[in-house]
Amino acid sequence: MRGKVLIIVHQPNSTSGRVGLKLRDRGYTLDIRRPCIGEPLPDSLEEHRGVVVFGGPMSANDCQELDFLRTEIDWLALPLKQDVPFLGVCLGAQLLARQLGVKVTPHPEGQVEIGYYPLRPTAAGLGLVPEWPDHAYQWHREGFELPHGAELLAEGAVFANQAFRYGNAAYGVQFHPEVTQAMVHRWTVRGSHRLDLPGAHPRSAHLRDRLVHDHAVATWLDRFLDRWLSPGNGG
Repeated sequence: MRGKVLIIVHQPNSTSGRVGLKLRDRGYTLDIRRPCIGEPLPDSLEEHRGVVVFGGPMSANDCQELDFLRTEIDWLALPLKQDVPFLGVCLGAQLLARQLGVKVTPHPEGQVEIGYYPLRPTAAGLGLVPEWPDHAYQWHREGFELPHGAELLAEGAVFANQAFRYGNAAYGVQFHPEVTQAMVHRWTVRGSHRLDLPGAHPRSAHLRDRLVHDHAVATWLDRFLDRWLSPGNGG
């Protein structure tokens, strides 16, 4: 085995999806923690090769109602301090943005991204991974400001900031490269009430667009993970 990757999820039954599968394929074991049900986060990351924080239905601004979120935001100082490879996905990226001192806010016109939406890599993003998908799966009502000192890696039309790098080893992405076919089915059924929000795509478009775009997302994820977990992963 190549070591452990810490996985943080925000619901009791959440999974690490395709990211977890690809990490296992690479020989890593997954140390899955659920702070939402009181599972503690480690005091040190010396035994971990990386950290992935996934999404959830709550807002990154729900710290007063959800104590574990406030604890988690504060805890994110640890991987940053120890320069451990970090990946925040959707809510995970927003929590990282909060730790880095910037705001997470709804779209000014109330728009959401739920479904597949265009993604544009910046020059820095192309320097990290030469080929990006032109659409990626989204499921969010809020977006993050670009943290001070961070480098923008990808942009979108509705929510401008889609991916960033902070320092050598910390990354945040607003989109969901981890979703499997089963996850898309589950989210669009259990979260069907959200498909009526302004800008959301109908369930049929989620399934149709996955056939068109998912191969490119999976290819990007393979290349990103290899770069992310390699020595000197800042590029």
